[in-house]
Amino acid sequence: MNNLNPKEPVLLHSQTRHGLHTLILNSPSSFNSLSEEMLSALQVALDSVAKDDAARVVVIAAAGKAFCAGHNLKQMLAKPELAYYQQLFAQCTRMMLTIQNLSVPVIAKVQGLATAAGCQLVAQCDLAVAAEGASFGVNGIDVGLFCATPSVPLVRNLPAKQAMEMLLTGGFISAEQAKAGGLVNRVVPLSLLDSETDKLVEAILAKPRAAIAMGKALFYRQRETGIEAAYQLAGQSMACNMMHPAAQEGVQAFVQKRTPQWPV
Repeated sequence: MNNLNPKEPVLLHSQTRHGLHTLILNSPSSFNSLSEEMLSALQVALDSVAKDDAARVVVIAAAGKAFCAGHNLKQMLAKPELAYYQQLFAQCTRMMLTIQNLSVPVIAKVQGLATAAGCQLVAQCDLAVAAEGASFGVNGIDVGLFCATPSVPLVRNLPAKQAMEMLLTGGFISAEQAKAGGLVNRVVPLSLLDSETDKLVEAILAKPRAAIAMGKALFYRQRETGIEAAYQLAGQSMACNMMHPAAQEGVQAFVQKRTPQWPV
């Protein structure tokens, strides 16, 4: 299904103050589904962020009533071929992993429905802020398709039994339930969604970029390993972080009881 205005890009990408990149899913007539075009546009945008040495934070938002309704089922039905489906899910996986591998935090700003791969997108982001009316589901099972790829980040956000119930029943959870389970960080009225997201952005911008980059990389590496190896990774990361001029300045500023002047 096309946009209401076919000349409009499916993804809007803007860069504003201090390295903030904002990506807006812009296909509201298809509930911002992750069509081939949307996946490609997201990959291009995320790759450009990865190359931007001035980038500090990414916000992924959406136009219209839905955040993202997952894969475009009409496109999927048009090519009932195993090779096509393998390529499509590999394309989606690459985009999701790019979010994790970026050196800057990625925040999902969820104003409405996030289902299937759309819920996966929220789970894959480092942080998420949701409006009170937003809802979350992995309901592929309703059409006979277990949401296998969405389950990967989902079970790394929510407790296992809550994630499994969503996957097996197709049931949705509210924004408040998503916050209680750990899928989103904050839930606010829709009118405050922008300002609450901005608070997170400003908090990140106030911290040294290098420390955040090292910390994010370590966070995901240690999560996938055993506790002894995790501590080894974490200790090495902190030692390297402590040698960085930002940490040296920060500790000196704390000792001297002054505001740190972060190196650029």
